[in-house]
Amino acid sequence: MSRFNVKLIASILGLLLVISGFGMLMSLPFTLYYREDWMPITSSAAITIFTGLPLWFFLKKSAPRELKKRDGYLVVTLGWIVMSLFGTLPYLLSGSIPNFTDAFFETISGFTTTGASILNDIESLPKGILLWRSLTQWIGGMGIIVLAVAILPILGIGGMQLFVAEAPGISAEKLKPRIKDTAKRLWLIYVGLTFLETILLVLGDMSFFDAINHSLTTMATGGFSTKNNSIAFYDSAYIHYIITLFMFLAGTSFTLTYFILKRKFKKVIGNEEFVIYLVFILLATVLITGFVHSLTDFSFERNFRDTLFSVVSIITTTGYVTEDFTAWSPLITMVFFALLFIGGMAGSTAGGIKVVRHIVLFKNSFLEMKRQLHPNAIIPVRLNSRAIQGELTYHVLAFMIIYFLVFAIGSIIMAGVGLDFTTALSVVATSLGNVGPGMGNVSPVNNFSAIPDVGKWILSFLMLLGRLELFTVLILFTPFFWKRE
Repeated sequence: MSRFNVKLIASILGLLLVISGFGMLMSLPFTLYYREDWMPITSSAAITIFTGLPLWFFLKKSAPRELKKRDGYLVVTLGWIVMSLFGTLPYLLSGSIPNFTDAFFETISGFTTTGASILNDIESLPKGILLWRSLTQWIGGMGIIVLAVAILPILGIGGMQLFVAEAPGISAEKLKPRIKDTAKRLWLIYVGLTFLETILLVLGDMSFFDAINHSLTTMATGGFSTKNNSIAFYDSAYIHYIITLFMFLAGTSFTLTYFILKRKFKKVIGNEEFVIYLVFILLATVLITGFVHSLTDFSFERNFRDTLFSVVSIITTTGYVTEDFTAWSPLITMVFFALLFIGGMAGSTAGGIKVVRHIVLFKNSFLEMKRQLHPNAIIPVRLNSRAIQGELTYHVLAFMIIYFLVFAIGSIIMAGVGLDFTTALSVVATSLGNVGPGMGNVSPVNNFSAIPDVGKWILSFLMLLGRLELFTVLILFTPFFWKRE
């Protein structure tokens, strides 16, 4: 008997390819409107859909209905890889990115919402290709698999195993008893906020095409822009503040956003992670603004706006840029490097370590000193006034150890492929945290085009590793995962 439900896994991967193919077709109206060559998008969509359709349609009937947890982990990882492979087709067939390594790097950077780019002239790309580039982030933002969870009933199976494997953070509080209903509500919020931001940006005199692209990548905390200079292209305080607001919302747990919409404000105010997330952003902004204002000739409002934008952009792992923060001072550069390891809230589209893990780590470290004085006492870590299970504390500790171990090993490897020390540390931190811009040769005014091909493949793996929260991918490299029971 097979160790895995191969037919079921293949059918789900087929469904994901069908979703991806129709995602490509969403670019077609813009391609036709701007009178661009429609063949690359159409051909890419056709290849993707007609590869996935037979797998989904024919295998779903004969596939076993039970999706085991091991199958879930395998589907999640393979899903991201397969969709990234087929996602290269619009770039390759249009000639926008003729090199496969570069095309794969750009695509997986999109699906993982990292925002690291190899493109030197973004504005020269066809509009249809630019929209597909933004859509990769939007699809990846809430999670390809969470989207599939809402559609999996078509296959006649539940999606709990997939949600466990994909769900960001250390918990995923359900809005409804069934995970299908949860996924649908999260997507409604996601889509609604995307449309709202688009409207507000258009009101700020941004073109509809640019507005919808930036809304797609803001809500995904991805950071792909249609402009070479990112958001710095727009010399508009209104646009900067609107995008800052939506970056902040995208980095906030979508469960809390749901509570806000239901006017359950006590649940929001009483959420420890949200309070620390908000206070940390405000404190970092105030402190850095004061320092930056002493170094520049800009107005206080301009310095405050650029600082707030940069802090929110990095902490939420969006990666948009209005100012090169690495040019302010070495001290501020180091502060922003540290911010690469913060991350947004659990249950958001943000990448990184997540605020809640830092809270658990620091609380457990402090309580460990108390336990030394009272070795027989049972002193649990509490979050939102409730004791959390010991297994979750161990999970957080293991996650943090592995995260920084991967960061250290990755930095050594990237230095080995020829990068300078600062750039090596930065590319690993920003890829693993799904942030985008970094320091050194990948600063906000540079990109990843100069990274050697072998380095791009390593960073692509780190993006996937970071987006799927380490364990989902690393468990596939363990012998006991493949061992037949």
